[in-house]
Amino acid sequence: MNEVIELRRGLRSALEATGEPGWAELCESLEALLDGADPADRGAGLPVVSVRLLKARVYRLEIETRGPWRTAVIKRLEPTRAERNRQLAERWLPALGLGDRCARLLAVAADRRGESVWHIYEDLGDDTLSARPALERVDAAVDLVAELHTRAARHPVLPDVRRYGGDLGMPYFVSNVGDAIAALEALAASGIETPPEHAGLPDRLRKRLIGLLAEVPRRARAFEDAAGPDTLLHGDLWTTNIFVSGSAEGPRARLVDWDHVGVGPFSYDLSTFLFRFPAALRPRILERYRNAVSRAGWRLASPPKLDFLFDTAERARYANRVIWPVLALLQDNAEWGFPELAEVERWYQALEGLP
Repeated sequence: MNEVIELRRGLRSALEATGEPGWAELCESLEALLDGADPADRGAGLPVVSVRLLKARVYRLEIETRGPWRTAVIKRLEPTRAERNRQLAERWLPALGLGDRCARLLAVAADRRGESVWHIYEDLGDDTLSARPALERVDAAVDLVAELHTRAARHPVLPDVRRYGGDLGMPYFVSNVGDAIAALEALAASGIETPPEHAGLPDRLRKRLIGLLAEVPRRARAFEDAAGPDTLLHGDLWTTNIFVSGSAEGPRARLVDWDHVGVGPFSYDLSTFLFRFPAALRPRILERYRNAVSRAGWRLASPPKLDFLFDTAERARYANRVIWPVLALLQDNAEWGFPELAEVERWYQALEGLP
């Protein structure tokens, strides 16, 4: 078992250097995955371990073996998100016949204090749609998203998804706008001084959000008219979370990072996706989606009505991004709080075509 001992030592050293918790439990899960694997002969006959940071709390693990796998992606999550991702990979997508359209979850390792959970996933490489947004790859991604939405609509799996995830429809808009207003009012009452370069910023955001709250009845009517049935939503459909690989049938898409999976109208996911592309390309993407869902009997509303749904989802996401810097200011007087609020204001202005 000398190879396992060396694996533990190498992984422990790499993870301890990052300050990540739960390395011992992670090593135990990796031992089970490596059981029977033949470590590559590198002179000493020991496995070669490399841990590379991909983004916050996500690493690529490389172990040189002659066994069935050599690399994996390891991700540390807080327990509720970990369970949401596990349910998605093991229950919800398989129930929809889409179990192979996410990264395969190889193992789970919970830290003994119950504060975090490691997920060990198959490594899909680096070929994201963000890295190579060729049109045929975009089309493959759109087709997968359309298939996900139409298969999941009114499906019996939705109550379970709703239990673990959130509602990303009108309740998301109302709660985030309301919570953002309350946070900004708490900031105004706290006595924390706004830096001169951001003078008036919290009040401008608060007035903007109060205006959005007044629009709830009009936006709710638009949802009733055009949003269609609730479905399973990825919840964070950036092109960095879409991998596209080649297959005999052509490009094949898979989705990762389902931390924000939830239930709601298709427009929440589709608006996230569309806003990742230049405005000139969006009509083509929307038409591709329209044609794909029509094969399942869906009939989408007119472009102006859809634009209003997309606008509602985007403004709700921006409102959500107001909350966290304000809380950081209230709790820790975080230096990044006001610059982050200024960035959110710029997003609103860009959405409205303001300079």
